[in-house]
Amino acid sequence: MEKQTIGVVGLGYVGLPLALAFATKYSVKGYDTNATRISELRQGIDITHEVTTEQIRSASSRTLQFTTELLALRDCTIYIITVPTPLDKENQPDLSYLVRATSSIGSILKKGDLVIYESTVYPGCTEEVCVPVLEMFSKLAYNKDFFVGYSPERINPGDKTRPITSIQKITSGSSLRCAQRVDQLYASIITAGTYKAPSIKVAEAAKAIENAQRDVNISFMNELALIFDRLRIDTQEVLKAASTKWNFLPFKPGLVGGHCIGVDPHYLAFRAMQTGYTPQVILSGRKVNEQMGVFVGEKVIALLAKKFLGHISGKTVLILGFAFKENCADTRNTKVIDIYTTLKSAGLEVAVYDPQVHAGTVQKTYGISLVPTPAPNYDAIVLAVAHEAFHQLDFTGYKERGAIIYDAKSVLPAELVAGRL
Repeated sequence: MEKQTIGVVGLGYVGLPLALAFATKYSVKGYDTNATRISELRQGIDITHEVTTEQIRSASSRTLQFTTELLALRDCTIYIITVPTPLDKENQPDLSYLVRATSSIGSILKKGDLVIYESTVYPGCTEEVCVPVLEMFSKLAYNKDFFVGYSPERINPGDKTRPITSIQKITSGSSLRCAQRVDQLYASIITAGTYKAPSIKVAEAAKAIENAQRDVNISFMNELALIFDRLRIDTQEVLKAASTKWNFLPFKPGLVGGHCIGVDPHYLAFRAMQTGYTPQVILSGRKVNEQMGVFVGEKVIALLAKKFLGHISGKTVLILGFAFKENCADTRNTKVIDIYTTLKSAGLEVAVYDPQVHAGTVQKTYGISLVPTPAPNYDAIVLAVAHEAFHQLDFTGYKERGAIIYDAKSVLPAELVAGRL
C-alpha cells in the first residue's frame, strides 16, 4: 500500500487536512473544481485557517499535488471523496455534490481501484446511491472490479488541539478484505487508532447519530433557556447548580449551526421517514434549535426598547462573530444570520465584526459587508461567537459608554452583561 497514489476529491475543511495527513506517508493528489481554491493552495494559502502555509508548502513540495484536472487523477488507485452534503430549502438531503463527484471518479475508475467516502450521509446512501453511479460511469462491477469504503469524517473545525490524526477513525468496507484494506490505510496515519465497523451502513449510521445526539442534548438546554427566561431565572446559574451532581451532563444552550450538528439529524430523519417512521425527538430538537437565533435577536430588541422607551429605530448594534462556532472560519449554516435579520427587521443599524471568517465569502453568500474594525460606540453589542480574538475587546469600556451587552455564549462576566443565554 505504500506505493499507492491517493486522490482526495474536495479540498475543504475535511479534504485538505486529510490530504496533508496522507501526504506524510503516500503520494497524494488533491482535486477540487474550484480553480480559485486550487490557486490559493498552490500559493500556500488556506482561507479556512485549518492548516498553515508551512504545512501546505512542505507537503506540496514533496508528496502532494493540487489540481483542477480530473484526468490528473487517473493514476490513483485510491479515491477519497470529501465533498459537502448539505440540505436543500426543504431540509431534505442535497446529494448533488456527492453524485457529481462520484460520477467524475466513476469516469476514470479502473479495475482494482478503491473508492472511500467521508461525506456525511444517511445509512444506506453509499451503497444505494453512490455505488450504482460508479458502476454506470465506469462500466465496472461492484465488489468484483472495484471496491468501496466508508470512513466518516471527524474533523473539528477551529480546534487546533485535536488534529485529524489524534481523533479515532471509524472505517468500513464493501467486503471483509476491503474493510481490512481501508482500516489499514487509515491506521497508517491516525495515531489515535481506528475502529473497524462491521458494515458500511453501521459506519454511516454511527456518524449520523454522533451529531444527532449533540443536537438533541443542546436542544434540551435551549428549551430550558426558553423556559427559565420566562421565569426570570438565570439559566447559567441553574446549570452551575445542577452540575454539582456527578452524572449531570455539561451541555449548554447556544446557537446550533454549521455543516454537521445542524444538518446530520435531518439526514437521519429523512432515512427514518423512508421506512415509514417519523422521528419525534430528533425533529423536535431541530425545531427548538432553529429558533434560538431569533430568540437572541428579540431579547436584544426588548433590552433596547426598555432603555429607549420603545424608540429603537436607527439604534446601532454590533454583532461579534459570524462563523457557526468559535475560532473557525466556516460560515455555512451559521445561525448568527438569524440574529442579524431579526435585528434589521426591527429597524436597527447592524454591524458585524468577525476577523476569523473570509469577508468575501460572507458578502457573496449572505449579502453582508463585515466591518474591518468595531467602532468605539454602539447602543448594543451581541457576543454571538466566542472567538479568542474577542477576548482583547474592551467590553467594560463599551458598557461604560452606554452599550447594552448580550452574551449569547455566556462567557463574559455576569456583571458586564444585560442578558445571556
